[in-house]
Amino acid sequence: QVQLVESGGGLVQAGGSLRLSCEVSGRTFSSFAMGWFRQAPGKGREFVTAVTRSGGAIYYTDSMKGRFTISRDNAKNTVYLQMNSLKPEDTAVYYCAADPMGSYYRPNDYRYWGQGTQVTVSS
Repeated sequence: QVQLVESGGGLVQAGGSLRLSCEVSGRTFSSFAMGWFRQAPGKGREFVTAVTRSGGAIYYTDSMKGRFTISRDNAKNTVYLQMNSLKPEDTAVYYCAADPMGSYYRPNDYRYWGQGTQVTVSS
């Protein structure tokens, strides 16, 4: 079975950086497009970014390109989310997801999900 395990979350001061990783088990990682979502308390799951099977980045808005960068390393079965210039409003549980069916932006379209990793940004 495909399993996703996020890591790299934690507490960081505003303006700081974190790099999240998501390691995917199984032998089909290279066939998966991957996405990152986040969910803050009281809010729905929000699309952050995604990466295609060939490594192309997908953003809901161009403004995300300035702070968040997604990448993948197929040799390590891992997708990364580099987060820079973090703000308190970035505080959320961050989830990686695999294998979207139809849309990169809709959470329900992804077949597999990790357990999430907490990111807390202090002011």
